[in-house]
Amino acid sequence: MYRLFLLLGLSISSLFGIEDVHRFYGKHFFASYLECDAEVLSDVETLSKVMKAAVGQSGATILSSDQYVFPGNGLTMTFLLSESHASIHTYPECGKCFVDIFTCGDHCSYEKFDAALRHYLQPKKVNQKVFLRGEEIREAQP
Repeated sequence: MYRLFLLLGLSISSLFGIEDVHRFYGKHFFASYLECDAEVLSDVETLSKVMKAAVGQSGATILSSDQYVFPGNGLTMTFLLSESHASIHTYPECGKCFVDIFTCGDHCSYEKFDAALRHYLQPKKVNQKVFLRGEEIREAQP
């Protein structure tokens, strides 16, 4: 009987009307923001608030966060999310930073995360990639 369900593309949970919420799938957004204003990158307090807001705008659920400020106000900040994680690593002396957000499932928007950070940081150049992760890892096509 179980094989019949599999052949028909059904699961036991769908038979009983239970939603399968644990799909092994996610999107991983990576970006390098280049030629940002050094003062904006050095304002650790505001940048921390902007990063938290950007994660919130993505639709992700923040479980906890941690940060470390280096001499010269370089910032490494990470967020543990219900959906996975997000991070930023700044280099104010170079006007650059790395960001990423990985969220499991498909209800979060890396686009909103990216837009919020770009709005604040105003990078003149951006290098970015999005990878679709699951049973296989592949680059998302624009």
